[in-house]
Amino acid sequence: MEMASVAIFGGLTVAAIVVAAVIPLASAVGLVAPVPLALVAARTRPRALIAASVAATGVSFAMAGTAAAFSVVGSALIGGLVGNTKRRGRGGASIALTGLVAAPLIGGVSVLILWILVPLRNLTLEALHNTVGGLANLLAEVESLTSAADTVRSLGDSMVDYWWIWVWVSGTVGAALSLAVAWWLLGGVINRLADVPAEDTLDAGRVGVDDAVAPLPLTLSKVGFRYRPDGPWVLSDIDLTVRAGEFVAVVGANGSGKSTLVKVMAGRAPNSGTVTRPGAAGLGRHGGTALVMQRPETQMLGSRVADDVVWGLPPGVEVDVEALLAEVGLDGLGERETSDLSGGQQQRLAVAAALARDPALLIADEVTSMVDPDGRTELLTLLADLPRRRGVAVVLITHRGAEAAAADRVIHLDHGRVMPETPHWVRASDRDDEPPGAALPAPVAGHRAPGGEPLLVLDQVGYTYLPGSPWQVEAVHDVDLTVHRGEGLLIVGGNGSGKTTLAWIMAGLLAPTTGSATLSGKPVTDHVGEVALAFQHARLQLQKQTVSDEIMAAGGVEVGTAEVARVLELVGLPRAIAARQIDSLSGGQMRRVVLAGLVARRAKVLVLDEPLAGVDPYARAEIVALLARLRADGMTIVIISHDLAELEGVVSRRVQLTNGSVTPPPPRPGPPTRTVLRQQDDPAQQTDLASRGWGE
Repeated sequence: MEMASVAIFGGLTVAAIVVAAVIPLASAVGLVAPVPLALVAARTRPRALIAASVAATGVSFAMAGTAAAFSVVGSALIGGLVGNTKRRGRGGASIALTGLVAAPLIGGVSVLILWILVPLRNLTLEALHNTVGGLANLLAEVESLTSAADTVRSLGDSMVDYWWIWVWVSGTVGAALSLAVAWWLLGGVINRLADVPAEDTLDAGRVGVDDAVAPLPLTLSKVGFRYRPDGPWVLSDIDLTVRAGEFVAVVGANGSGKSTLVKVMAGRAPNSGTVTRPGAAGLGRHGGTALVMQRPETQMLGSRVADDVVWGLPPGVEVDVEALLAEVGLDGLGERETSDLSGGQQQRLAVAAALARDPALLIADEVTSMVDPDGRTELLTLLADLPRRRGVAVVLITHRGAEAAAADRVIHLDHGRVMPETPHWVRASDRDDEPPGAALPAPVAGHRAPGGEPLLVLDQVGYTYLPGSPWQVEAVHDVDLTVHRGEGLLIVGGNGSGKTTLAWIMAGLLAPTTGSATLSGKPVTDHVGEVALAFQHARLQLQKQTVSDEIMAAGGVEVGTAEVARVLELVGLPRAIAARQIDSLSGGQMRRVVLAGLVARRAKVLVLDEPLAGVDPYARAEIVALLARLRADGMTIVIISHDLAELEGVVSRRVQLTNGSVTPPPPRPGPPTRTVLRQQDDPAQQTDLASRGWGE
């Protein structure tokens, strides 16, 4: 985590310094250069600030010369003072007192540097003399400003003759101003990041490479966990055991603590209670613990699929990459760029990379949420078979009843505690496409017939990524599709079929490479926002600090607190969550906040990319009911989803994408053919058919 902070925030400082150095009239940008380093000082150990300063100084020197390098040094001093003051919890009075002492010293350092480095001093003074002289010559061209030109020229000569005074004064004033700006900006940044842990949330402790890796059997006793000393308890009094060869499902509502529980299983130390295992958890190490997270793109490191599978493995470990890829449904994609994979393909790749470590414990966090139904069945079969075939213990976090029912046992979390009973939707589900049981809210039936006039029209639409390059990928081609006003359209297809690309084209975020996409007869790219899009990964489109701010920003200036409360209740979230920080929400809660913002926006069309992924069954039923009500009120909705059965009450028709083009959907299974029995038919035959439940 510290190395990542050094790379990211050091890079931001370099960017600000270089922009200020090479772009005319952009020197004010340099005032923000200390802020990234101040954040490093406020949230990490001093060694990270030193590393960031040294790296940023070297890069700045290579890009923009000595002056830029010394600017980074000054920014590091200011950032260190501001960050350390903020880290110690002191206020504005402390930074003001610090500035009175530090600013003159920083100005003096500039004088000392120029005194020692004579060539640099000569170059600086010559540049100063030329700049001031040029300004004086410009003024002298205007007859009425001749005296002003003489004054400027005299001032320039004085600055060159008494350069140490001018450098010290300007350095002192500049340092004081930078301290004030950095203090002001850093306060806002730290408030925004209050719910983002400063340390690695998967930190497995100080485990040496020579420590014995033995994650199983794993026993948690009275375990409690919270992310901040003054924060709420995310887990409380957790007692459970995981043994080799088990398939365990962890279920619970969004925000119940499931992801935090698996972090503790993967090696994160709890705040209370004990975690017992024979050796180290060995997170990511061969034979240890492998963890596949909800967002697989955060775990991809290799540029090619085959590279990513073996990334980070120690030398000498033999891996049959092609066999692993075939095992997870990615057969033949070893040479494919990882950036070209769909969300479901990325999840399969993450599972393959985990299996390459030959783990004793495999933890899978919602790995089927973005996978098509066939792929979901394949992945579940693979995970369920691992305990028998490899002796691996598998812990699966899931919101799907069929997946939980396939496990040897189910751990039910509710508000951070293990519940003694299994949820009804797990006990009642024996098919993956069944909706939740009767205890869940029933969806409201939407209009079944297509809506009115054509609203969103795609005509021979095609889109190619990186056209003309060796890596070009044709995502969609020759798509003809019309969405009518008030219609509910479901777009289905396997992973990699082009569904997400098509959604971005519909929303106007991508211009078609070929063909046209129009909204009410005009290019949809000219009306971005009128087609509202919910991304596959909700966190990527949440930009504000709190839930309330996010919904009001998405909805527009006319949306107030009353409307925020209304749409939150519509998506099944309590009103009190409006004050919560975005980064404190679970993945499912974030998805519902996005949907609430789109509802408040009152766009012409809603395009929802996997709206039910990562959402617990109760919230899923509430969202389905909400979408049905919106359709009943005349809203036009386009849904991209693998959850076909649950959305039948929302949509009026279905479109199938296969290899980037629209194909006729498979016929829906109809009712059995009814046999009409006449009075003169055989009574025995009539009795036989009636006993089987057939109608007359």
